[in-house]
Amino acid sequence: MNMRRMLFIVIPLLFILNNAVSFFVFQSGRTVQQSYNMMLDRVLLYKQIDEKTRENLRAINVHIMDRSPGSLKEFENQRAELKALQTSLSAQQPVASVELAVRSYRHMLATFISQEKSVMDALNSRTPLAYASSYADAETTAGFIREEAYQLIDQELSYYQPFYRKILVQTDVMNHWGIAVFAANTVISLVFAYWISLRITKPIQGLVRTAEQISEGNLEATPPPMGVHDEFRTLSEAFRQMQENLKLLIQKEKEGLEKDRLVKELELAVLQNQINPHFLFNSLNVLSKLALIEGAEKTSDLTVSLSNLLRYNLRQLDRPVPLRDEVEHAREYFIIQQARFRERIRFETEIEEAGLDVLVPVLTLQPILENVFVHAIEGMEEGAVIKLAVQCKPDETWVSISDNGAGMSGEIRDSLLHYDEASPKNADGKSGHSTGLGTRNVFKRLELFYDRKDLVRIESAPGAGTTVILRIPVRGKEENHVSPVDRG
Repeated sequence: MNMRRMLFIVIPLLFILNNAVSFFVFQSGRTVQQSYNMMLDRVLLYKQIDEKTRENLRAINVHIMDRSPGSLKEFENQRAELKALQTSLSAQQPVASVELAVRSYRHMLATFISQEKSVMDALNSRTPLAYASSYADAETTAGFIREEAYQLIDQELSYYQPFYRKILVQTDVMNHWGIAVFAANTVISLVFAYWISLRITKPIQGLVRTAEQISEGNLEATPPPMGVHDEFRTLSEAFRQMQENLKLLIQKEKEGLEKDRLVKELELAVLQNQINPHFLFNSLNVLSKLALIEGAEKTSDLTVSLSNLLRYNLRQLDRPVPLRDEVEHAREYFIIQQARFRERIRFETEIEEAGLDVLVPVLTLQPILENVFVHAIEGMEEGAVIKLAVQCKPDETWVSISDNGAGMSGEIRDSLLHYDEASPKNADGKSGHSTGLGTRNVFKRLELFYDRKDLVRIESAPGAGTTVILRIPVRGKEENHVSPVDRG
C-alpha cells in the first residue's frame, strides 16, 4: 500500500471516529433536551390555561359592569385565546400516569368555556340577574381548573424525576466514555502519526546514508531493502538503477582510459624505433636504387618492402584503417620474413574482396604473423605453411591466420585469450623477437574498438598447428576514420 492511499484511509477513519463520538454525545444531550422541552411545554400550558381562565372571568366582570362594546371585544379576544390553548392541550400526548387527569382537565376547560357562553347569553336576556348562577358555576370551574393544573404539574414532575435521573446517569456515563474515546483516539492518532512518519523518514534516511557512502567513493553501497510496494520502493529501485548506470559509466570511462593508455604505449613503442625516420627512408631508397643499378633486383625489392613496412608502422596509430591496408602490410611483412626463411616457408592467401572494406585498428595482423614466425615455425626445417584467409559472413568478416607449426597447449591458449593482465613475455613464457605489441595487445584493442568480447577464437593443439580467427563486425564499414579512443 502506497503512502497516498494509506493517508486517504487513516485520516478519514480518524475523522469519522471523532465525529461519531461527538454525534453520539450530541444526540444523547438532544434527547434529554427534547424530553425536558416536552415536559416544560405541558407545564407552561397548564399554567397559561389557569391564568387565561382568570383573565376571562375578569373580562366578564368588566363587561357586566359597563356593558360596553369595548369590554365585549376584550372578552371575545380573551375567549379566543383560551380556545387556542384548549386546542394546544388537545394536541398534547400526555404520559400514561396522568392521562386520566389530563382528560378530566380537558373536560373542565370545555365546561368553563361553555359556562362563559351561558353567562354572555344570560346577559343578553331580559331577565335581571339571570347570569349570576352561570357566573358562579364558571367561577367554581375556574377554581377546579387551577387546582387540577397544580396537581398535573406535580404529577408531571414526579413522573419525569426518575427519568431525568436516569438520563443524567447515562449522560455522565457517556461523558466518561467520551473522555475515554477521546484519549484513545488521541493515542491512536499519535501512534499512526509516528508510524507514518517512520515509514517516510526511515527509507529517506537509508537512501541518504547510501548517497553519502557513494559520494565517498563506495560504489558497492546498496540502498536499504523496502518491504512494501510503495513510492519509496520505486525510489529505491530507481536509486539502485542510477547506481548501476554510474558503475557502467565509470567502467566505460576506465575502458576509454585503457584505450588511451594502449594507444600511448603503442605510440611510445613506435617512437622508440623511430630514429630519424626521414634519414632511414632516404637511406633505404638509396640502397634500393643502388641494388637495382647493380642488378640485385631481389635486394632492391626487399629494401622497398622494408621501407613500406617501416612507413606503415610509423603512421598515426589512433586511426582505424581498412582491412585491405592490413592485408597489404601483412604481404610486405611476409616478403621480408621469406628473405630470412627462404624455401622453408610458404605464404598462402584466400581473400574475398568484399570483406576488405571493414575498418580495423592499425597493426592488427602483423603482431599475429610475427607470433607465428617466432613460436610456431621457427624450428621447422621445411614445409612451413602460413595461410591468411578473409571470408564474408552475414554480419561479420572473418579473418583467419593459420599455420602448420608446433601448436600450443590449452593453458597457453587460455593465457592468450585472457589478456586482462598483460605479460612482458610471450605466450610460451620466453622472450622472443617482437615489436612489443603482442597478441594480447591486439586482442584487447579489438575488444575496446568494437566493444565486444567474443571477437577472437584460437584453435590449436600441440603438434597440430594453430588457427587464430578474428570476427570483425561489418558495421566498421560505416565508421570512416573514427578514433578507437572515442568508441564505446
